[in-house]
Amino acid sequence: MKIRPLADRVLIEPAAAEEKTIGGIIIPDTAKEKPMKGKVVAVGNGTKDDEMIVKEGDTVLYGKYSGTELEFEGEKFLVMRQSDILAIIG
Repeated sequence: MKIRPLADRVLIEPAAAEEKTIGGIIIPDTAKEKPMKGKVVAVGNGTKDDEMIVKEGDTVLYGKYSGTELEFEGEKFLVMRQSDILAIIG
């Protein structure tokens, strides 16, 4: 990965939004619920006060409005602080 988060930040690849149809009507991307789950692809080194608990490969849950969205080489990612992560799945 060419992006390396600093301090207590984490780079997350959001899970794909689920396709939903209602009575044969396909819901457009703009109306889909944003996923609140993703895979950690890179982590920072932490700070002197906060050690990094999450690690690369973890699947995590995060708040609906957490993080900053960015696009890198055609893929969408979120960068957020470790404290914005609610739980590690599995």
